[in-house]
Amino acid sequence: MTEREMMLRGELYVASDPDLTAARTRARRLCQRYNLTDPEAAEERADLLQQLLGRVGIGASIEPPFYCDYGSQIDLGDQVFVNFNCVFLDPAAIRIGSRTMLAPNVQLLSADHPRDPHERVSGRELARPIVIGERVWLGGGSIVCPGVTIGNDTTIGAGSVVVRDIPSGVVAVGNPCRVVRSL
Repeated sequence: MTEREMMLRGELYVASDPDLTAARTRARRLCQRYNLTDPEAAEERADLLQQLLGRVGIGASIEPPFYCDYGSQIDLGDQVFVNFNCVFLDPAAIRIGSRTMLAPNVQLLSADHPRDPHERVSGRELARPIVIGERVWLGGGSIVCPGVTIGNDTTIGAGSVVVRDIPSGVVAVGNPCRVVRSL
């Protein structure tokens, strides 16, 4: 099994593998090109996003600058809006449902590391998918950690650190992020 296959299965893998390094370099080059586009170059931006991401829904948009590891594991639903300076670490799938909005400086971090320090220093990593439902709003500076699912119609307050699943139809805030009320 290749390191990429192990990465996508959520197993320990070596991120310095030449094929994975090449894929990250490709993504960084595409991000760099995207981030330098003219604000009125809608067609060029759309083309670059199609090349970079696994899926771009109808009307989905990302305000530059934007950064990601691979891009190919990112799935944006229809009418998704990603504001300035967001970072998606995507060694595992990141799925964002339709009509979801991400404020500036949101981080979606599917990359993870072993908890055991001896295993961690071996250079092997792992990743767990992030799933964000439809009509979700992630407030500015929110961080979503590996393996988290956020349900439909939920609001995550600015600056929250989401370390566990959040159900549908709630407002959740804080570090660690907790549900404070139903919608």
